[in-house]
Amino acid sequence: MVLQARNKHREAAPKPPQPPRASQSPLRGAPDVGAGESGPERASPSPGRKGAAGRKGPRAEPGVSPAGVGLGGRLVAGLRGALGLRRAGRGRTWTTLLLAAFAAVLHWSHITHLFENDRHFSHLSTLEREMAFRTEMGLYYSYFKTIVEAPSFLNGVWMIMNDKLTEYPLVINTLKRFNLYPEVILASWYRIYTKIMDMIGIQTKICWTVTRGEGLSPIESCEGLGDPACFYVAVIFILNGLMMALFFIYGTYLSGSRLGGLVTVLCFFFNHGECTRVMWTPPLRESFSYPFLVLQMLLVTHILRATKLYRGSLIALCISNIFFMLPWQFAQFVLLTQIASLFAVYVVGYIDIYKLRKIIYIHMISLALCFVLMFGNSMLLTSYYASSLVIIWGMLALKPHFVKINVSELSLWIIQGCLWLFGTIILKYLTSRIFGIADDAHIGNLLTSKFFSYKDFDTLLYTCAAEFDFMEKETPLRYTKTLLLPAVLVVFIAVVRKIISDMWSILAKQQTHIRKHQFDHGELVYHALQLLAYTALGILIMRLKLFLTPHMCVMASLICSRQLFGWLFCKVHPGAVVFAVLAAMSIQGSANLQTQWNIVGEFSNLPQEELIEWIKYSTKPDAVFAGAMPTMASVKLSALRPVVNHPHYEDAGLRARTKIVYSMYSRKAAEEVKQELVKLKVNYYILEESWCIRRSKPGCSMPEIWDVEDPANAGKTPLCNLLVKESKPHFTTRITSAD
Repeated sequence: MVLQARNKHREAAPKPPQPPRASQSPLRGAPDVGAGESGPERASPSPGRKGAAGRKGPRAEPGVSPAGVGLGGRLVAGLRGALGLRRAGRGRTWTTLLLAAFAAVLHWSHITHLFENDRHFSHLSTLEREMAFRTEMGLYYSYFKTIVEAPSFLNGVWMIMNDKLTEYPLVINTLKRFNLYPEVILASWYRIYTKIMDMIGIQTKICWTVTRGEGLSPIESCEGLGDPACFYVAVIFILNGLMMALFFIYGTYLSGSRLGGLVTVLCFFFNHGECTRVMWTPPLRESFSYPFLVLQMLLVTHILRATKLYRGSLIALCISNIFFMLPWQFAQFVLLTQIASLFAVYVVGYIDIYKLRKIIYIHMISLALCFVLMFGNSMLLTSYYASSLVIIWGMLALKPHFVKINVSELSLWIIQGCLWLFGTIILKYLTSRIFGIADDAHIGNLLTSKFFSYKDFDTLLYTCAAEFDFMEKETPLRYTKTLLLPAVLVVFIAVVRKIISDMWSILAKQQTHIRKHQFDHGELVYHALQLLAYTALGILIMRLKLFLTPHMCVMASLICSRQLFGWLFCKVHPGAVVFAVLAAMSIQGSANLQTQWNIVGEFSNLPQEELIEWIKYSTKPDAVFAGAMPTMASVKLSALRPVVNHPHYEDAGLRARTKIVYSMYSRKAAEEVKQELVKLKVNYYILEESWCIRRSKPGCSMPEIWDVEDPANAGKTPLCNLLVKESKPHFTTRITSAD
């Protein structure tokens, strides 16, 4: 239903977009209250679709002295050491790299096949492809589209840095707000690619006329890297294919055996639906960012294991940190868990102060560079991650004073842990107050709601979406069926036994000089602590199992480790043990893969398509729209109309705007709601009737959420129900669409 205010403020209503599958939603952005409810976007293959007949559907680092060595040479040297290439013969090195390349191609083919099967993407029109990028995906892709269609690359970058459409009437720097460097880079590559291909006369895309049947008009569908959407998705899938090569190298290096790399890769495939959602939601931030976290953790592992630090390793770590943080606003929280784990490893004596200090410096430098590249995004400086770095740096400087404290070793550990924890919280609070930053306040409220009965409007929008709820009870069961959880538990117990043995040797002796002792294999302890951190995140917020499951796959590689299971491999050949485990894993793992391959559908959302077409041809180019966050992303992307709210929910001002917009689903008076919309200069409101009634669980319908925020009006009829029946006198219905 499209409602128009009597004083030229209007609205409309499409069919609600289909929320992402809950089991596939481990990341970030605006919550979708309706998550878990089925929608119209996946339909069975239409027999009426014709055209393009006969086309195939899918498609130890060298000890180099820093003097006289360039940055490139040091970086390459660091990466070679990180990959363990120095320690193996040339033949073994090439074998490892070839196997890693094969894993990359396999994963690229797998996710490309799944994506095409799910949406029939190659046969969709440009509009359908844009609608397939729903909610925040469409918002991100819209900026790629802006740069691609601009008269020049620099003009396109200027447009997204002075954006007037996303939060009308404000002009905002979206590159600063939304972590859009991936879109900027991909748009530059696309423009370069198409210009070169045009110069040498090579065709970059083929267009077809596709008849859709059911009385629908034919559409033009283009495929090939010359099509912006196809290029955008293809680069993402290539990047995530390369990620699998990194996983193979990671597992090989950590376990000391190529069998470990094989275990990591196969565990990832057997638990693919729990590890990633890139095949369903390519434009999300983790699709660009997470592969660099894998590289970053591989480099950290190498630094912890190396007996001597080289500049190349540290430079490589800095670059991977930047590439991980720039695309994704959530990266700072992941790096916080890493810093906390490394600090704990240092406190108990598995790494020395020199090594930890170097790592902290690299994190500080990369954070400062990201701050500059993000145009002074103050959320980076006021984050828990930044506060933690400062506190740890200060504690390392005070190390001599800690050694002089006349307490037991255990007491000293507790003192340092408490100083880090409370120091980080206090410093974070002070910096947020000094800079006046409240953009990440909702994260603290969200965590508070997990342990206490705290509720507010923003918190309920998150917790009512399945991906922000606690981990599903079925998830550990799925881990168990593929034997991933049992394998990781065996490895974790082996690491804990080693830690207990080492700790007992210290706690049993209370001499002060023992504190200077350093244990071996700090990288194993780090991975065990990182596993605990990821487990806590995954249990609290279901979507964060994105970090937990892949890390479990890496930990599973340690079943091949002679450091942990040398006593067993003296009696039984390691290959026999590993292949027996993999054979047992493959029983459920192959069934999981077959379930993914059996997903066949075709994107279709005719009500939203009709709405977009109506907006494009029946409203003025400067008409301002408001409505549900997922729908607003599509209106901005495809209709190019100004919107007042959108799905990127990480800004305090945007959350306040969204609360005003969503008051249409409250029990407030129509006149009061209209006055607030008029202040935002809204012309049209897209009212979705289903948002009035849908309910993911008790207490999670929009009227019920508003009852918590606005108890004074509880018990009244929701405004949206009244407007569906009669929009006058405050609004005028322009079009209606059956949901």
